[in-house]
Amino acid sequence: MRDLVVTENVTLDGVIDATEGWFTVGNDAVDDEADILAELMDHTAACDAVLFGRVTFEDMRGYWPQQTDDQTGITDDLDQMAKYVVSRSMDEPGWRNSTVLRGLDEVRALKDQPGKDIVCTGSIGLVHQLVEAGLVDEYRLFVYPVVLGRGARLFAEGARIPALRLVESKPFRSGVVLLRYRPA
Repeated sequence: MRDLVVTENVTLDGVIDATEGWFTVGNDAVDDEADILAELMDHTAACDAVLFGRVTFEDMRGYWPQQTDDQTGITDDLDQMAKYVVSRSMDEPGWRNSTVLRGLDEVRALKDQPGKDIVCTGSIGLVHQLVEAGLVDEYRLFVYPVVLGRGARLFAEGARIPALRLVESKPFRSGVVLLRYRPA
């Protein structure tokens, strides 16, 4: 059985909506990015599939395939990796190695297949559904030293979250901290 890992960039107050530009805080210098990028590459090596909601999938599909001078390797990794989009309205994903899933039953079936981790990032509506359905095996939260006070949050109000145990905390030079949690 594969683990479903939710990976999110989040502010100290739990906001994942990056429309106000906070996501770049602390990442202005190349040296500040290097350790986070190395960590992300380790996470990428541990997974063989990414899972998106439709909106995030369309954003990613519109950006990454057009990157021709990507020195991070993300473009190539995403091009090769199996990509799954949960959508009731999309028929043709239009991105190499992509498959449309119609709902959480298909996500459960995907978890039952052999393979490495399945990572879900962004996709807040889908993440809320995954949390509610008890399908999340691990949370990897890159916590940025920013407080917004408003915006879409990782955990919806009233969400029932099982007790979590910290399995890793790792600070980065930029002030970002990775917190990894699994259900207790």
